[in-house]
Amino acid sequence: MARPRSFDRDQVLHAAERQFRASGYNGTSVDDIGAATGLGRGSLYATFDGKHGVLLQAMAGYFDRLGLLAPKALAGPDESALERLHGYLLRAVHGVPLAADVPPAPDRATAACFAAKMAMELGASDREVQRLANDCFSVVATAVAECVRAAQRNGDLDPDADPDDLAYLLLTIIRGTDVVGAYGHSPARLTSIAESAFALLPRPRHR
Repeated sequence: MARPRSFDRDQVLHAAERQFRASGYNGTSVDDIGAATGLGRGSLYATFDGKHGVLLQAMAGYFDRLGLLAPKALAGPDESALERLHGYLLRAVHGVPLAADVPPAPDRATAACFAAKMAMELGASDREVQRLANDCFSVVATAVAECVRAAQRNGDLDPDADPDDLAYLLLTIIRGTDVVGAYGHSPARLTSIAESAFALLPRPRHR
């Protein structure tokens, strides 16, 4: 009879995600993952099929989290949709939170979007990473676009503006703050970027 696993799979993947965020894929060794998760090489290969398998499953778990977090942050009544978009932009100043069972990111670079970081490093050469990164981007873009539509219905944004175009514009700015933040710019500078992006959203012509 096979021995039962004596570790929490989600906790292992969350810890591996943190390591990949901090060091990148190529900068992370199997031993680094073992140190971060407490698992030996044998367990990592037997359970996840090595470093690449750990990455793909960690990204899949990240996608599941985004699929819950983004709609929760952006869904609600039409009357407060514009306020929710504003709040979402401001929260992006601090990056994407790590899982609840992982210590907070030590710096802004580690708090960058996990999917975006892996896409930048591997997306051109790894089709699975590219697919998962696209899925992560799409689930957030959908939630942002729905919030834009709610703000349009309430008369707070130009009804002629394309909600999907605005969602992609906002997400491009949000992911750009990851890059600017990783270069060490202050939260005040990132907040200024978020506020400028919010101010540029197209308002109804009669207001």
